Amino acid sequence: MSLETEFERVSLPLENAFTISRGTQTEAENVIVRITDEGGMTGVGGAAPASHYGETAATVEAVLPELLSAVESVADPHAIHEIESRMAGVIGDNPAARAAVSIAVHDLAAKRLGVPLHRLWGLDPSKAPATSYTIGLDETARVREKAAAAVEAGYPVLKIKLGTDRDRELIDAVREAAPDARLRVDANEAWTPHEAVAKSEWLADRDVEFVEQPVPAEDPEGLRFVYERSALPIAADESCITLSDIPAIADRCDIANLKLMKTGGLLEARRMIAAARAHGLEVMCGCMIESNASIAAAAALAPLLDYADLDGSLLLAEDPYDGVDMAGGEIRLGEQDRTGTGARQRTDK
Repeated sequence: MSLETEFERVSLPLENAFTISRGTQTEAENVIVRITDEGGMTGVGGAAPASHYGETAATVEAVLPELLSAVESVADPHAIHEIESRMAGVIGDNPAARAAVSIAVHDLAAKRLGVPLHRLWGLDPSKAPATSYTIGLDETARVREKAAAAVEAGYPVLKIKLGTDRDRELIDAVREAAPDARLRVDANEAWTPHEAVAKSEWLADRDVEFVEQPVPAEDPEGLRFVYERSALPIAADESCITLSDIPAIADRCDIANLKLMKTGGLLEARRMIAAARAHGLEVMCGCMIESNASIAAAAALAPLLDYADLDGSLLLAEDPYDGVDMAGGEIRLGEQDRTGTGARQRTDK
C-alpha cells in the first residue's frame, strides 16, 4: 500500500469580527491536509493553529513535511496508533499540525471501511449534545443584537465571552435578548480569583450554566480557589491541554474542556475523555475558529461529551468544506449519508 500526501494554507474570512479578552480576529488561517490511497480515496484534515499555544500557520507548514513523511513510511491508514506514535516521535509539540494529520488519517480509514467515523468508534449519534453558539465581545448593543439573531436562528445554547469592565452589562443584555436560552460564559483567563468568585454569584442569578477558564492557566491555585468557592461549575480550557493535565485539574474544576488543536489528535482526545471520566469530571469539546475539515472530526466525538462547543465553522463567512449539519445547534451525525468525518469539499467554490 502507498499513500500520497499534500497540504495547503487557506485564509477564511469571518462573518463578523470575533473578539475575546486577548484580542480580535477577522479571519482564520487554517492548513488543510489531504492523504490519498492508491485507489484515489482521500482523507481530509485541518489545522487551526493558535498563537496562544505557540503555533501559527507558518509553523504548521514547517513541520507538516516531516509529519506526513511519517504517515507515508507507515503507508497504512488503518495503522492509526503506529502513525500517531511516529508523528509524536518526529515532532513532539505542534499539536494543531499533528491534529490535522490525525484527522485526515481517521477520515481515510473510516472511508475505506465505508462507515462514518462515529460508527467506526461504535457511538450513538442520538447521544450528541447541542453545540453552543458563541457571542464574542463587542459593544453592548451589538452583543444584544447577536444574541437575538442567534436565538432567532434556533440556537438554544449561547456562550458569552466576558473579561471586561462591562461584564454585568453584557450578560444582562444577552439575558434580555435571549430570556429562555441556556447561557455559558468564558472569561479566557481574564479575571482574578476573587473577581471570579464574586462574578459567579450574579451570573448564577442570571441562570448561567457554568464559567469557563475564569483565571489564568499559570495560576492553578487560583483556579482551585475559584472552584472551591464559586456559585457555578467551573470548566478548565487553557488549564487543560493534554492527557497529563487531567489529574492536575481534577480537584480544580468540574468540566474538562478539550480541543483537537490542543490534544494533537483524535487518539489523545479519546484518552483525555476517558481519563476525565475516571477522575469524575464532566467533558466538553471546544474548538478554534476552524474549517469543517477539522470541526467534522470533533463532531464525531460528540456522543462521548456532556457539552459541545463546536461552532467554529459557523462563525465563518465562507468555508471550502461542508461538514456535519449543525444548524440550530443540533449535531446531526446520523442524518447525512457520509463516510469518514463527513467533511466534503464544496462544489460551489
